[in-house]
Amino acid sequence: EGLTLVTGRYGEARHILRTFANYIRDGLIPNMFPEHGNTGLYHTADATLWFFHALNRYVNFTGDRETLRLILPKLISVIEHHIAGTAFNIGIDPQDGLLRQGEEGYQLTWMDAKVGDWVVTPRRGKAVELNALWYNALRVMETWLQEEQEPARAAQMADYAERTKKSFNERFWNREKSYLYDVIDGPAGLDDSFRPNQILAIALPHPVLDPEYWPLVVEQVTDQLLTPFGLRSLSPHHSDYKQNYDGDLYTRDAAYHQGTVWAWLIGPFIDAWAKTHPQDSEKVKNFLAGFFYQHMNDAGIGSISEIFDAEPPYAPRGCIAQAWSVAEVLRCIATYQTR
Repeated sequence: EGLTLVTGRYGEARHILRTFANYIRDGLIPNMFPEHGNTGLYHTADATLWFFHALNRYVNFTGDRETLRLILPKLISVIEHHIAGTAFNIGIDPQDGLLRQGEEGYQLTWMDAKVGDWVVTPRRGKAVELNALWYNALRVMETWLQEEQEPARAAQMADYAERTKKSFNERFWNREKSYLYDVIDGPAGLDDSFRPNQILAIALPHPVLDPEYWPLVVEQVTDQLLTPFGLRSLSPHHSDYKQNYDGDLYTRDAAYHQGTVWAWLIGPFIDAWAKTHPQDSEKVKNFLAGFFYQHMNDAGIGSISEIFDAEPPYAPRGCIAQAWSVAEVLRCIATYQTR
């Protein structure tokens, strides 16, 4: 969105969306196309759900109903595959309507570091952001199907969404600590690691989390995870927290999602913060100031790095010009009219 819609490159956005739609298989889109090949890799549980979000943003920007109508039957199939269950144990639990995923040896969420056979953050079970994305996808589909004069299917999506929301708020809310579990029903039961994934339950256009919980989550994310360059991927209070992303490949991958700051997460954080502080939009500028006044002259000059160390001076690491990072900062500039 930040790279193609905010910048007016609608033709490129349309091409990207239609290309990925052509490669939907068993209810999943690929998360990667290997070099010198045209067969995608499908080991992802969240890329498909982000696709609904991306198409929704595109349609809202452009009004391109032709592309929507072209892709919509495939998205209906995606929902059906998720309800029935698809590869890598990705599917809806009939007991509570929540989305589960996971297979031994695979890293299916965006926290996908793997060294040899070691999956650093497997997160098997029902991950918080996947269920937030699933609910958002259902609500988006409900709207599209209503607009396309398919009321029966729209009502079905609404039923799925209502069940998801009810179960989500009953099961993910950690009453003892006043934040959301990162994963439930995993191999170890409840995972109460404090991670940024929970912010998507507020930030997405259709938030699955009840509004009464928003201030508690945003306050704790601000206190434990916010830095001048995005959000930490794990709370400093956790025993697995890593301050720096350096050393050999094994050491770096062990820190990749265990504290390391991800710049792209500043976007969802700002969205969630703005929803809980609607009268204080000026403060959004402060959350982006570090990128403009400190980082733009570091690493990739005039661009934004992929990740940063979790503690001051927050050294930039990883890619020196990362699409996620640039896109979310550009989107926030446009959305909140910051300068």
